[in-house]
Amino acid sequence: MKLAFSTLGVPGLPLTDVLGLATAHGYHGVELRAHPEEPVHPGLSADERAAVAAEFKASGVELLGLAGYARVAAPGDDEPVLAEVRGLLELARDLGAPYIRVFPGGDAGQSSEEADAVAARRLGTAAEYAADLGVGILLETHDSHRTGADAMRVLGLVGHLRVGALWDVMHTWLGGEQPVESYAALSPHLGYVQVKDIASAEDTTPLALGAGVLPLTEVVDVLSRHGWDGWLCWEYEKRWYESAAPLPGLLTAGREHLNRLLTDAA
Repeated sequence: MKLAFSTLGVPGLPLTDVLGLATAHGYHGVELRAHPEEPVHPGLSADERAAVAAEFKASGVELLGLAGYARVAAPGDDEPVLAEVRGLLELARDLGAPYIRVFPGGDAGQSSEEADAVAARRLGTAAEYAADLGVGILLETHDSHRTGADAMRVLGLVGHLRVGALWDVMHTWLGGEQPVESYAALSPHLGYVQVKDIASAEDTTPLALGAGVLPLTEVVDVLSRHGWDGWLCWEYEKRWYESAAPLPGLLTAGREHLNRLLTDAA
């Protein structure tokens, strides 16, 4: 498996510095948070996009994906959501990213059946555009669809090879799903896996990998046991927790922890 980290852990850091951290600390790739407050986002010009792609190529670090914020199950008109997804897909194509991330984003006022149907309709429409661009759309296990079983209700309705799943191990755990259950649900559609660690279900402040309660050993074990050879991406949510320790000082120990888990599971 290859290791990456998300720029959510280093909010606003210039791309040159992000790639320098990846190289210095032995990570193979980076997931870019594609938000307007970040250096890389859908508002970049063609020249700016070309410069980002060139910088990745020169660094030898891979661009794992773009973490967008489109909410595909949210109530309302389809077109604003689809326009946001199309913008992310076009940016991914221009930068050479294989995936974009979207959230479910269902509303408490919706039934689960309604939220599933809305998400599936939009993802099915977006999938055709994604196929033309050669980019995949990954639905993250998050918010209204936090377990693998939740996500699969939507993905089963979509049934398109360009639409898959992003397994956020914190949310499946918070949803009461065991790693073996999450993998069984998501494996036919699994793009990559976001790892992290937290103190408890009540305190989700990010911690160094291995310092919290999330079942990272079990996650790596089930992936290794089934011969899955994709990406593990450390999503350290520093952007939302100012009191959390800075990520750069944790990166080497985090890589070493994941490598130990991989070695033990081999």
